[in-house]
Amino acid sequence: METKSVSVEIGGTTMTFETGLMAKQADGSVIVRVGDSSVLVTAVTGGPARFDFLPLTCEYQDRNGAYGSIPGNYFKREGRSNERETLIARMIDRPIRPQFPKQYRNETQVIATVLSYDETTDTDTLAMCGASAALHISNAPLQRAIAGVRVSSIDGELVVNPSRAQMETADMNLVVAGTEDAVCMVEGGANEMSEDQMMDAMDHAHSEIKKIIGAINELRDIAGVEKAEVPPAPELDADVLAYVEANGTDSLVAAMAITGKHERKEQLKAARNAVIESMLDGETDEDVIEAKTNDAKEAWDKMVGKVMRKQVLGERRRIDGRATDEIRFIDSRVSVAAKSHGSALFTRGETQTFVTAALGMEMDSQRIDFAGSQTEFRRWMLTYNFPPFCTGEARMLRGPKRREIGHGNLAHRSLIPVLPKQEDFPYVLRCCSDVLESNGSSSMATVCGSTLALMDAGVPLKAPVAGIAMGLIKEGDDFAVLSDILGDEDHLGDMDFKVTGTRNGITAFQMDTKIDSVSREIMAKALGQAREGRIHILDEMAKSISEPREDIAANAPRITKLKVKQDKIRDIIGPGGRTIRGMQEECGVRITVEDDGTVLIASSDADATNKALGMIRELTQEAEIGKLYLGVVKRTVDFGAFIEIFPGTEGLVHISHLANERVEQTTDVVTEGDEVLVRVIDIDKRSGKIRLSRKEALEATL
Repeated sequence: METKSVSVEIGGTTMTFETGLMAKQADGSVIVRVGDSSVLVTAVTGGPARFDFLPLTCEYQDRNGAYGSIPGNYFKREGRSNERETLIARMIDRPIRPQFPKQYRNETQVIATVLSYDETTDTDTLAMCGASAALHISNAPLQRAIAGVRVSSIDGELVVNPSRAQMETADMNLVVAGTEDAVCMVEGGANEMSEDQMMDAMDHAHSEIKKIIGAINELRDIAGVEKAEVPPAPELDADVLAYVEANGTDSLVAAMAITGKHERKEQLKAARNAVIESMLDGETDEDVIEAKTNDAKEAWDKMVGKVMRKQVLGERRRIDGRATDEIRFIDSRVSVAAKSHGSALFTRGETQTFVTAALGMEMDSQRIDFAGSQTEFRRWMLTYNFPPFCTGEARMLRGPKRREIGHGNLAHRSLIPVLPKQEDFPYVLRCCSDVLESNGSSSMATVCGSTLALMDAGVPLKAPVAGIAMGLIKEGDDFAVLSDILGDEDHLGDMDFKVTGTRNGITAFQMDTKIDSVSREIMAKALGQAREGRIHILDEMAKSISEPREDIAANAPRITKLKVKQDKIRDIIGPGGRTIRGMQEECGVRITVEDDGTVLIASSDADATNKALGMIRELTQEAEIGKLYLGVVKRTVDFGAFIEIFPGTEGLVHISHLANERVEQTTDVVTEGDEVLVRVIDIDKRSGKIRLSRKEALEATL
């Protein structure tokens, strides 16, 4: 069994690509290794599919066995893709898809399966590089290889492919993918980093990306097979094309000038149908009618893109009449939902999102169980929903799609740098964003709406965050960067570039291209223009609320924090949790006890909180030398009586301390159940035993 491999040094570690050992019936199969982490990536191509797009599917699969663990679910097997697997699968797809010929329509599938997982080396970028290598050595017509690396800023230094421990202390974490020529995808977040720092990080990442692509090309040279031929796209009937251009251009330009999304769409459709009807006037052959209609529709679609792009590059005027750097009208409102802790309605043009913010306790945090990793509890959550009515469609409601998970993750990541620390604001936070209207950049509207809702809820954010989506129209050397893109500009353009941040810097960053790559000049222009747009949006948001409210909502739980000794935790919990459940039911509060002895009491009722506080203090209080207590006799013995001075805490009154006079028998003075005033006279430091005196208590009351 002959295997072939190549290696390259990246970020101080060795990355190895190997083929010929596993999954040999796939069209392309590569194992990528760094340290003890390894991923098997396969590529398979099928026959032509009847789609007008590339039917490429990318999957990423964690395997518990690769981590040395057993799935924690009832079935004891891996199930549907979780959030991590979905996000990595999207990250593999996005830089690879533009590298295929535009007319390629064959079923193509990439599957990345984790073989071994080393905690120091994550497998996401390995899977991306492996997907590129598997496709490149296969018959799939990938025109150029891509590669990806993670780059982090740690103590001011840029580190490529850092360990997971290093990433936790980083000020910036980006995954950057690109071709040999330029960057084509970016995904990540930062703690208010500048545009120049982002550019430096991408440049640094690209220098390493080129090394990996060199290794992938070398593997292609020694193990690749001949590429499948991609037939040229069928040419349109020249007469049909000429007729549509001659008779439809004026009506198309007029329809494109309509500002409203649905009105423009309807008018474009009506203009197209009128041209087709005119062209087919008198034609009776059904086959000819079908062929000419299909060609006319395709010719019309090409004309739409051509007119839009020509208008932007030639006149610097967009579909809705805006300048290239102009932001649509913004309206933002807060406190729109009476019973939510915080709420906002954010509208930008024809994109609108409704966001609620809710405050909870530690028990409300989200438990995350990814394969092999330790259980995490997420105290900041954001849900992004994209219902069909937001685009005027009617379809069945199902679970969240990959797009919703990806957009939600981007918005979630955008706000992490400005959230208060848990020790300063011990709440669990959740935002729910429902997109009510969509015409471009609903994920960025979600960032803005979530910021407003959190501030409305009284969450002390370090600074407001806004987001903006940028687009690109490029023909040859001429290009235009578009701010706050519409849906049509996204569809017909060459780039989708999302930037979120505060006035001080960037907090999250995502870029995808439809062309093979984007130059540094374009990237710098887009980042600068995005900053200007972001500041404008923040100014508009400030008109509704400029800073967090001084206090949380009246109906939000008020969290009171106190600290008890760790050995007192069991007293609060009680046998089987009965004590804490009883207190919660009696007081109408929620109580959380942490391992370090921190106790959190949540309630919107101050009296209920005070009642619970008193009960907890009574359970956890400790005896003080010299202090008087009214206790209850629990039992008597020959040498004295055991008195419970407060729940769970007893001390001994020796017979010599029961009274001022000599006592013959303990029961001559006290019996079980008597209430007795006693003083604490000593506490043994080693055993904790408490000595009490009734005699000294009597003297103190004289």
